Amino acid sequence: MNNTSIRVRLTLWYGSALALILLLFAVALYLVMSRALREQVDASLDEAAAVAIRTLGEHRFGPFLIFEDLSQEFPELALLDKFFQIFGPAGQVTIQSSNIQSREIPLSQTAFRASLAGESTFESVQFTKGVSLRLLSVPIRQGEQLVNILRVGTSLRPTDRMLRRLLVGLYIASPVALLMSLMGGWFLAGRALRPVHAITQAARRITAGDWSQRILTPHSNDEIGQLASTFNDMIGRLEVSFKQIRQFSADASHELRTPLTITKGETELALRRPRQAEDYRVVLESNLEEIDRMSRIVDELLFLSRADLGEIKLKMFPVQLDDLFREIHQQAAVLGKERSIQTVITKIEPVVVEGDDLRLRELLLNLVDNAVKYSQEGQTVELALVVEGNQAKIIVQDHGIGIAPENHSRVFDRFYRTDEARAHAAKGTGLGLAICKWIVEVHLGTIELQSTVHGGSCFTVFLPLSSPTI
Repeated sequence: MNNTSIRVRLTLWYGSALALILLLFAVALYLVMSRALREQVDASLDEAAAVAIRTLGEHRFGPFLIFEDLSQEFPELALLDKFFQIFGPAGQVTIQSSNIQSREIPLSQTAFRASLAGESTFESVQFTKGVSLRLLSVPIRQGEQLVNILRVGTSLRPTDRMLRRLLVGLYIASPVALLMSLMGGWFLAGRALRPVHAITQAARRITAGDWSQRILTPHSNDEIGQLASTFNDMIGRLEVSFKQIRQFSADASHELRTPLTITKGETELALRRPRQAEDYRVVLESNLEEIDRMSRIVDELLFLSRADLGEIKLKMFPVQLDDLFREIHQQAAVLGKERSIQTVITKIEPVVVEGDDLRLRELLLNLVDNAVKYSQEGQTVELALVVEGNQAKIIVQDHGIGIAPENHSRVFDRFYRTDEARAHAAKGTGLGLAICKWIVEVHLGTIELQSTVHGGSCFTVFLPLSSPTI
């Protein structure tokens, strides 16, 4: 079964279930019909017995009661489908209808004992030639004394014939109905699984590298429609992810190739002819600087990779963010000293957030370093920390080269750097803002950017305040 198609399995399961239903239906129909026919026969016998008893009450009891007198009052007794017998109190036949004169149908012990007890009895008997009869024995009493026993009977041959015809009809109709249902199930299963086939074909084309493929299905909210919609959404996300991976690979190659090219070129130049020790020292210092840059890129890539895999564990404790803010402000003074860039705190409020002290420090330092790096010489970087509602609001604003609006959504991508940024600060890695975004998100916060070209950039971070302990 595991190697058969879903269509075949659905058809087989459907056919098996239908066959079981048809079998149960046929058995139930036969039993109900059989019981209904038997009840109809019993009701007819009961009615005939009631009329016969009423007729007997109008005549004298005893051996002188003749059939012709009864048949005039009760014509049903003369019909071929019924017969009657009248037994004496000892169980001997006294009168019986002419249509069973050739057969001897004695009174059974069961019917006789029931008659003595004043109870009527229904019986079914079968003769050696296969003739089935239905018998009703009714006691006739005067006071407490049993006078006669009336028996009315009829042949069950019409009932058996009707039941046999019903069985033949069921034997013929059930396989035909099952076959037609299997054909219909096969057809409907094929129609229902047609979108699945489309999904399979699209998946094969996608495997070949065509990520633009989508499943074209009618808009519906059934299971197949939901599967197709989910598949299309998944392919859309995968397409975006693969584009990002290709862009990431290209950017990473570019970022690593530059220091490698510089290192190789300077080394080859130094080895072309003998040089003084000072020249070699300059080359080695330059190579060391480029190696440090590559090491920083690799370290940041490793950090982001571990972050994506969830391997970086944070130690969440209440952090006095304003104290941390002042420490970063002091470090920023050192970062901007070479280019005379001042970092000032415009506003600061006491703030406590739940977070990892080291990661929050790295977040603030990356944002401040980024602001200093892309500011012009002699400009000012402004820092602010305030409480806004139930969140801490961190503002880092510079007045540097700025970022064009169409690039705002990409500045947090790994290795993404605008041409202006590369020309202004060649030593950047393009990973700092990606790390900042991850730190903010793991602290359940958000980060926003407002910037214009040559108008500076303003990064705003919102972090939830620490819940007070009770």
